[in-house]
Parts: sequence; structure tokens; C-alpha cells
Amino acid sequence: MSIYDEVEIEDLEFEADEQMFFFPCPCGDRFQVSLFELTQGEDIATCPSCSLRLKIVFETEDLDPHKDEVAAMGQEIRAC
Repeated sequence: MSIYDEVEIEDLEFEADEQMFFFPCPCGDRFQVSLFELTQGEDIATCPSCSLRLKIVFETEDLDPHKDEVAAMGQEIRAC
């Protein structure tokens, strides 16, 4: 599997209502990976419009603020 680039998790945009992280893709769409996938150890974001993949660099504790944001909305982390 080839990786287009590596990006730190703090450089991704998090949308709590969707529980998804996004990052712009050169094709014009966005790489995406769910909070659930990251909590399960997945570290690859994919673009739904092309074959590019992005490696997300993070520590497990980097997810805590995002988990808290989801919990504050009265939601549980869900598989997408």
C-alpha cells in the first residue's frame, strides 16, 4: 500500500457531529477517517474520490479531546 503523505492529527479538521477527521486531497475531495477507526488503531485516511492514502501520525491520548467533544454532544463513539 503506497502512502501519499504523513500528517499530524492536529492538522486534520474534526467534525464532531459526523465523528470524522478530514484533510484536503490534491484531487479536490478530502481524505477521511473516523474517530472510531482511530480508536481501533487504524492510522490511514482514504480519499473517496481517488486512490490516495494518508498516514495519520498520532498518540492515543491525542484522541481524548475529540472523544470528549463527542461525549459533550450526548453521543457515543460509533463505527461508521
